[in-house]
Amino acid sequence: MAAMMQPQIILLKEGTDTSQGKAQLVSNINACTAVADVVRSTLGPRGMDKLIHDDKGTVTISNDGATIMKLLDIVHPAAKILVDIAKSQDSEVGDGTTTVVLLAAEFLREAKPFIEDGVHPQNLIRSFRNASYKAIQKVKELAKSIEGQSLEEKKRLLSKCAATTLSSKLIGGEKEFFASMVVDAVGAIGDGDRLNMIGIKKVPGGTMRDSFLVNGVAFKKTFSYAGFEQQPKKFLNPKILLLNIELELKSEKENAEIRLSDPSQYQSIVDAEWNIIYDKLDKCVQSGAKVVLSRLAIGDLATQYFADRDIFCAGRVAEEDLLRVAAATGGTVQTSVNNVVDEVLGTCEHFEERQVGNERFNIFSGCPSGRTATIVLRGGADQFIEEAERSLHDAIMIVRRATKNSTVVAGGGAIDMEISKYLRQESRAIAGKSQFFINSYAKALEVIPRQLCDNAGFDATDVLNKLRQKHALPTG
Repeated sequence: MAAMMQPQIILLKEGTDTSQGKAQLVSNINACTAVADVVRSTLGPRGMDKLIHDDKGTVTISNDGATIMKLLDIVHPAAKILVDIAKSQDSEVGDGTTTVVLLAAEFLREAKPFIEDGVHPQNLIRSFRNASYKAIQKVKELAKSIEGQSLEEKKRLLSKCAATTLSSKLIGGEKEFFASMVVDAVGAIGDGDRLNMIGIKKVPGGTMRDSFLVNGVAFKKTFSYAGFEQQPKKFLNPKILLLNIELELKSEKENAEIRLSDPSQYQSIVDAEWNIIYDKLDKCVQSGAKVVLSRLAIGDLATQYFADRDIFCAGRVAEEDLLRVAAATGGTVQTSVNNVVDEVLGTCEHFEERQVGNERFNIFSGCPSGRTATIVLRGGADQFIEEAERSLHDAIMIVRRATKNSTVVAGGGAIDMEISKYLRQESRAIAGKSQFFINSYAKALEVIPRQLCDNAGFDATDVLNKLRQKHALPTG
């Protein structure tokens, strides 16, 4: 009776889901495998692209695991972790986002029967950690270093790395063309870590082969005023002045009020305004610069003034483009035109304004500081160019990573099969349940070659048996 009188203890908010134990673990595993099934078919050179349509009406066509995972509005907390590992792989390595999701889900799928049979998760994870450590050691043994090889050989290997990344993308048909472009672009920025120094500009129209690399900076022609047509559009070895000020007559921001006692003074105030702007323009001309770029507006008066003196100018240049011009030409962005000395001016071998498709581009090439490159992408539909940009980003990241960590292993599921074979052999020497767990880890690694076969339309069982046989043969 006393027990019945005990008041109910409420710890959590009403409606809180408190499910735990084996059932919840299995539910988490099912959610993760469901997410992996979405991106499964995008793996490899024969992988399908996904068309994702969101509630805003935006359509994205992509083959990139991280992009698809970001666009899927996943609410399950366990499945969200798969989205996070895809994102971290994308930001750290650039490619292999689908692979990490598939591997993670397959490890969980292999663990599921053990969980259902009552194995404690701690025992499982201990064995998986052990297997993971052994696998990493084996990968390091099998890795080939590209250090100490000739520049040509290094370039060839880096091109292969880029081509491997691009082979599964929408632009896989032109992978050799883009792979060499990516290697040159990464080479142009040197050892710097700033990937924002590689600009990618998209111009609809033309074919993919019309894309080109500028060893320097290229950006779309900015809004211009009358008088722009009279400016020269080509220079050799010009001096470049970079500004962060407005060069135009403008009304005062605050409602300034001037009280005059003598009407004749009015003209002197108007003249003073004109003198200020003319003084600024005169100092720009005296600096010897032939190209003037500003992040803020360059008005019609300034445009005509520069045109009369054979100087090219562009206002409202995007900040990232201006900073890339500064890095490439060796110039410094100025916030005042007073005391403009030669040291703050940039220079390049060749400047021109060129027509690319329907757009006009300002192109700075032969820059002394190098350290920057621009890829101008051409192609048909907008979605196509967007996906091409994502693909190039992956390839750039991979080449960057390969130049820093100069070891590579074979792809196409080869490394997965070899580690799987190695772990199966290792597991036999282990007593106890751990042997089963490491064996299941080894089996999970086979998901990559199996999925590659499925996506290409081959009989996965047949191909995997042949692969196991080949990997079991002693290497000659």
